[in-house]
Amino acid sequence: MSGGSVPVSGHHGPGSPPRGRSEPVSASAEVEAPSGRVIAVANQKGGVGKTTTAVNLAAALAEQGHRVLLADLDPQGNATSGVGMRGAQDTATIYEMLLGDATFADGEQATAWSNLSLIASTIDLAGAEIELVSAFSREQKLRRALEPAREVYDLIVIDCPPSLGLLTVNALTAADGVLVPIQCEYYALEGLGALQRNVELVRTNLNPGLEIIGYVLTMHDGRTRLSQQVSAEVTGHFGERVCKTRVPRSVRLAEAPSYAQPITVFDPASRGAIAYHRLARELVERLASLGTPAPIAGGPRA
Repeated sequence: MSGGSVPVSGHHGPGSPPRGRSEPVSASAEVEAPSGRVIAVANQKGGVGKTTTAVNLAAALAEQGHRVLLADLDPQGNATSGVGMRGAQDTATIYEMLLGDATFADGEQATAWSNLSLIASTIDLAGAEIELVSAFSREQKLRRALEPAREVYDLIVIDCPPSLGLLTVNALTAADGVLVPIQCEYYALEGLGALQRNVELVRTNLNPGLEIIGYVLTMHDGRTRLSQQVSAEVTGHFGERVCKTRVPRSVRLAEAPSYAQPITVFDPASRGAIAYHRLARELVERLASLGTPAPIAGGPRA
């Protein structure tokens, strides 16, 4: 078995592994608390703030009282290191879970912060797509592996790889909703058509309950004409599915991963931390409109 992960030293406030549901947080008291919901953070373009969003959204949700599992499905493992974890030999990774060599219980581990747990990734995951090519019901591997986690966690956040391969298809098949980060840059909409087509294919063949629950603008600077133009273009294209929260371009956000901490821990008063807390509350509201998760079913191979 390849390495799992352990907390990196220098972090504060040890958490405990979630084993029950939290009470609804006061900030969202009027909205039904999520229960066993799976969110895939996906965009095949690199550098759009995908992992930053997955890590900091998960941390913000945990701080707001939700039991959160962060599942790192990117072979680069940046979400794993982003919550202060590194390799160990006694804990399974998401790679072993996909291959059926380990269960959710083997891979689940607490981070240094309350309500936030992790399923880690390592570079071994890069070979999983080849190893799964001939596997039966290969698109359902992650969904089956994470099914027990729905009984333990309020929210499961999947950090997808920057591609539209079999790993991302597994994430979409496992998810109730997709959150799409979009960087405020020229060609912001480039490639989103392919992602939408994949979501539609997965919805038709594998996961009828799948929805894109939001597009979130990242690296936003309202002072620049470019950010204003991109915001207007994206909103004009996707309408109300664009999240009201804009994640700002921020030096502190960029620095936080090098300290192996979410921005909500690294600098709780920063604009980035405030934005991700707002996004977390907005996401909970959006999740309330989703239907009941569909049961696991077979389907044609992608």
